[in-house]
Amino acid sequence: MGYLIYGSGAEYEIDDRTLAHLKIAIVVKLRLQESFLINWTVPAEEGSGRVSLWVSPAIPLQFRFSGSRPPELNRVWLEALALSSHGTRGMVVMPESDAEGFVASAPSAG
Repeated sequence: MGYLIYGSGAEYEIDDRTLAHLKIAIVVKLRLQESFLINWTVPAEEGSGRVSLWVSPAIPLQFRFSGSRPPELNRVWLEALALSSHGTRGMVVMPESDAEGFVASAPSAG
């Protein structure tokens, strides 16, 4: 498990594979100077609920991984994260298994 460290030090524990995909999707948007909302659900075993963060180029952001080897990236999952970021809910952190269905059902899917 890795950590998304946001702002003045708030840490969010996220699976390394998911975090690697989020890192790419977030950095692409920040390089374009885009601000956006990112959302994910907290599993019941971690207390339940939801997290929403406003991500802006002006807010410090770190990605800390527990593993030493970067995973192979899934382009469909990256596309799903990017597509979700344009919706009113903002970027939705979804399981890799949901990415293909999300892309197929997205209005801009070709």
